[in-house]
Amino acid sequence: MVAAQRIVSFLPSATEMVYALGLGEQLVGITHECDHPPEVRQKPIVVRNALPIERMNQREIDAAVTQRLRDGLGLYQVDEKLLEELAPDLILTQSLCQVCAPSGNEVSQVLKSLSNQPRVLWLTPKSLEEIHDNLRELGNATGRVKEAEELITKGRARLDRLAKATGNLPYKPRVFCMEWLDPVYCSGHWVPEMVKIAGGVDELSR
Repeated sequence: MVAAQRIVSFLPSATEMVYALGLGEQLVGITHECDHPPEVRQKPIVVRNALPIERMNQREIDAAVTQRLRDGLGLYQVDEKLLEELAPDLILTQSLCQVCAPSGNEVSQVLKSLSNQPRVLWLTPKSLEEIHDNLRELGNATGRVKEAEELITKGRARLDRLAKATGNLPYKPRVFCMEWLDPVYCSGHWVPEMVKIAGGVDELSR
């Protein structure tokens, strides 16, 4: 498989993975939410919100998102003309959450508009180990397998050190991880693992 040379990220966490693998120069397009590392803000923005969330409170956003999904409408606007000009050979996105980033049908519709079909890498982790798997998949797609394995090894070692440091705490605080305020949503997926490693207990996320 030929290593990808022109990458577009529809997902902030994927953008950070790209830079962690030393692929910042190959990243040619990002979303409006990508802000780390700071130099990524100089990249062309391919994806923006379809809703004017800057002028809405959380209750209004939740209601508008629910209505758009009921109507079969997307939550993001992809600049198809710019995407065509950028000519990526790899697009990074997810299919875990319709609200978090372009996914599913949105991505399929965008691909139909492109003259050259890029590879799409779907990053859909539900655990810390699956995040490592995604990093490995990105390494395979970009010719950075060694760098990916090194990052995974370092990440596991850091988590192990933290778990060891918190494993014998006399008190495990009860933690509630809130993902949205109005209405209240609790976090899920890998968040309970993170809380446990840090020495706490998060029962609601389960």
